[in-house]
Amino acid sequence: MKITFIGADHEVTGSMHVLEACGKKILLDCGMEQGANMFENAELPFDEAMIDYVLLSHAHIDHSGLLPLIYARGFRGQIMATEATADLCSIMLRDSAHIQMQEAEWRNRKAKRSADNANIEPLYTMEDADGAIRRLCGFPYDEKEELCDGISFRFTDVGHLLGSASIEIWITENGVTKKLVFSGDIGNKKSTLIRDPQYVKDADIVIMESTYGNRLHNAEHPDYVSEIARIIDETLGRGGNLVVPAFAVGRTQEMLYYIREIKERKLVTSVPDFPVYVDSPLAVEATEVFKRNMEGCFSKEARELMHKGINPITFPNLHLSITGDESKMINFDSEPKVILSASGMCDAGRIRHHLKHNLWRPESTVLFVGYQAVGTLGRVLVDGEKKEVKLFGEDIEVRAQIKVLAGMSGHADKNGLIEWLKNIGNKPEIVFVVHGDDESSKAFTETLRTEYGYDAYAPYSGTVYNMITGEFIYEAKPVPVKKKARRISDIFARLVAAGQRLMAVIYKNEGLSNKDMAKFADQINSLSDKWDR
Repeated sequence: MKITFIGADHEVTGSMHVLEACGKKILLDCGMEQGANMFENAELPFDEAMIDYVLLSHAHIDHSGLLPLIYARGFRGQIMATEATADLCSIMLRDSAHIQMQEAEWRNRKAKRSADNANIEPLYTMEDADGAIRRLCGFPYDEKEELCDGISFRFTDVGHLLGSASIEIWITENGVTKKLVFSGDIGNKKSTLIRDPQYVKDADIVIMESTYGNRLHNAEHPDYVSEIARIIDETLGRGGNLVVPAFAVGRTQEMLYYIREIKERKLVTSVPDFPVYVDSPLAVEATEVFKRNMEGCFSKEARELMHKGINPITFPNLHLSITGDESKMINFDSEPKVILSASGMCDAGRIRHHLKHNLWRPESTVLFVGYQAVGTLGRVLVDGEKKEVKLFGEDIEVRAQIKVLAGMSGHADKNGLIEWLKNIGNKPEIVFVVHGDDESSKAFTETLRTEYGYDAYAPYSGTVYNMITGEFIYEAKPVPVKKKARRISDIFARLVAAGQRLMAVIYKNEGLSNKDMAKFADQINSLSDKWDR
């Protein structure tokens, strides 16, 4: 009966832990690493074909995104998830496979143009995604299920995303019974669409996230409805469009919930029946999944609306764009409107087309409702340091208003994490702190130890723990990502940052007489000619 930690250890993404008990090999999550990585992940201690089960906390790609890969490598077991998570994974894994195949195709075209014979294979294919999806088994919340002889499990709503769950696991082996609780991602109680986190009553061993383990959200609940209504009213009153880069799953549906209330309360007077476009095929599909899972996953307020016959995420003059032609037509219509489109950080997808058509318009507004990572176009716009950006080979002047709706987070803060843990009635034997960056996981572990008296430990990838004896079989040390690997993983972010610095230097010298500036321009053009092939 042992646990091996593989991913999201002193890092935020790539959630994966291995439970070996009762002769079975079980993964807790199977997530993809996203963004720059600081530490190397240990390999699975066995072939993927030997995995018997995956217990999946929720559908976000950093928790589910490698399911098609283990299928491609021979996994033919079952993937246990909530019913809503299974529904979301059926669209999100296909979307991820599409991205993998598109990126490989793009890289191969680039290589061909540069006479490079490299043949880049996608991480996995659509067939692999379909194979993984066929292994999904959906279960309701709050019902204890038998996984196999000696092991049972139960999903408890943790309020992070539609279908997200903490996982309770009861294990009996050689006459010893232990209860392991895996928190998954713990939700923020400020959400108005989905339920608040529910609590687990008892545990022997806990594995819990620490994304915001060293940070606090705004203590007051912001009045998002009034703030969004004000921005819509002012923007449409000027004759502009409100463009909202929003993640397709979760944030888009939350925005629809707020806009429905805005329309119901008639808070926008400039264009009372303003049109709203959701322009993302994944977001459209995800919205349908949300609609199918309202009763079991939505908040009390949202369910009360349903019982009155009101769909909480739809309203008059809502348009769902599926095809490319439908997307293009949005920008040929001069009527002021609200456009929700992905990706949330503006680095890919249809949102870039809407930015191209609206960033140069001073009457329009771009409203950010989610975190913008360093190196992304969204972060560049939020920081406001650039007077123009390049989209589809064109220099677009940034004249639209850039707004940020602060405080919208799907993760519990430090206090929320502690509240979740303290609701476990007994004090667990040990609390493993995962799914937080190095600073956050260390700080939260220290807080649990010194302020609350927990035996807390933040494992590095490769650590192995014996659940029966309470001893470490192996305590892994941090293995920094090799410089070359790290350079490959975050090269785009570094290039964007370098470009930002270059533009800052150029604007700093605007209007000054500098004999070296002409030479500098020639060097930049020479580099551009070399790489723009």
